[in-house]
Amino acid sequence: MISKAELTKQFILETVAPIFNKNGYAATSMQDITKATGLTKGAIYGNFKNKEDLAIASFKFTVRNLMKKIATHLELSNSPIQKLFLITDFYRNYYSYSKELGGCPVLNIGVDANNQNTKLLLNVKQVIEKIQDQVATIIEKGIEAKEITNEINAMQYAKRIDTMIQGAIFMTYTLDDEFYLKDTMNQIDQMIHNELKK
Repeated sequence: MISKAELTKQFILETVAPIFNKNGYAATSMQDITKATGLTKGAIYGNFKNKEDLAIASFKFTVRNLMKKIATHLELSNSPIQKLFLITDFYRNYYSYSKELGGCPVLNIGVDANNQNTKLLLNVKQVIEKIQDQVATIIEKGIEAKEITNEINAMQYAKRIDTMIQGAIFMTYTLDDEFYLKDTMNQIDQMIHNELKK
C-alpha cells in the first residue's frame, strides 16, 4: 500500500516535472509550483529539501518515464541490430511525444543547467552517459551475435548515434520542423546498414 506521503510526492512530481522541463530551473518560481499543485510552500518543502532537490527529482522522474518508454519499444525485438533500428524508429515520433513532457528533458535541462546549476547538470551528464552505455552494450551484443562487424568501436558509435539524435532534437524543436528528426533517423539507419551490419 502506498502511503499518503508517497502519493503526495508522486502528485508533486507529476505536476511540476513538465513545468521545470518547459521553463527551466531559474524561470520556475515557488509561486509557479504552489499554483500548479494547489499545495502550500510548507507542503512542498515537507517532501523536498529545497527547489534544487525538487528540480533534480523532477528531471529524474521525467527521464525515468522516457527511458521506460524506450525500453518497452526495444522489447519488440531480441536482435541487437534490430534494436538499433528500433531506437531510430522511436525517435522518428519523438517530437509529438516529448511535447507532452514540455520538450526533451535531456536537451532542455542540459542547456538550462549548464551555466546555472552544477548539481542539475551533473544529473544530465549521468543520464547522457547511461544512454550511451546502453547503446554501446547493444552494439557489443550485436558483435557477439555476429550481427555487427567487430571492426568498429562500440562506444564511439554509441556516442555518434546519440550526438546525431540530440542534434536532430535541437533542430526540430528550434525550427518546429520534424524533418530534422526524421531525416537524421534515416541517416543513422543508413550508417547502421553500411558501417555496422555484418
